[in-house]
Amino acid sequence: MKRTGIIILLLLICNSASAQLFTKERVKNQENFDKDLLTWGYFLGFNSYDFKFEYVEDLKDVMVQTTLGFNVGLIGDLRINDYFNLRLEPGLYISKRNLQYDFATTNPSDLYREVNSTYIHFPLLLKASTKRINNFKPFIVGGLSTALNLSSNQDGDDNSAGKFRTKKSMLFYEVGFGIDFYLEWFKFTPSIRGVFAINDELVRDREPNSPWTDNIASMKTRGVFINFTFQ
Repeated sequence: MKRTGIIILLLLICNSASAQLFTKERVKNQENFDKDLLTWGYFLGFNSYDFKFEYVEDLKDVMVQTTLGFNVGLIGDLRINDYFNLRLEPGLYISKRNLQYDFATTNPSDLYREVNSTYIHFPLLLKASTKRINNFKPFIVGGLSTALNLSSNQDGDDNSAGKFRTKKSMLFYEVGFGIDFYLEWFKFTPSIRGVFAINDELVRDREPNSPWTDNIASMKTRGVFINFTFQ
């Protein structure tokens, strides 16, 4: 009987909390924010980039060790209607990935390559939001992006000199979701987004039988962004 009473009490508390959060009318912060045709802001965040490999022959995979990177950029938002916005989010994305190989060599350092990436990232995104609920509004977002990798080493030395090369220009598609929180003085938005390369990023070594690149049919970036936006 006591357990039943506790369960009923918890259900009543959850029902009350749900009513307070989703149905009770609250004072709306930044009530006219979403009526502006153009809005601006900036974002800070983190990234984790990886590589997806496809191979010529079915040999042991190249192992990728990912690290935590940093994002910073600007936001331009064009209102289409109450539910759709077009967004441009140019930013700087800094990351590092470590590659570990498995082949016979007399030099252990040949089995490791560090891939540094400094992307100037230009995404064009469509944001689809729900109806605003008090002071928050969930949304999903998706679109295409291009990036210029300032650390690509595309035209420099290759793995024979200990340097791994990637292409300067990349194309991606992106999908994600987040929540707009309307605070008293500004709108704060945490979001998470996946990014997936469309084109092959690998620049192959000049040596035809290179153990670092010869068996790789394609190498495509994929990653996760966690951004915090202020508008």
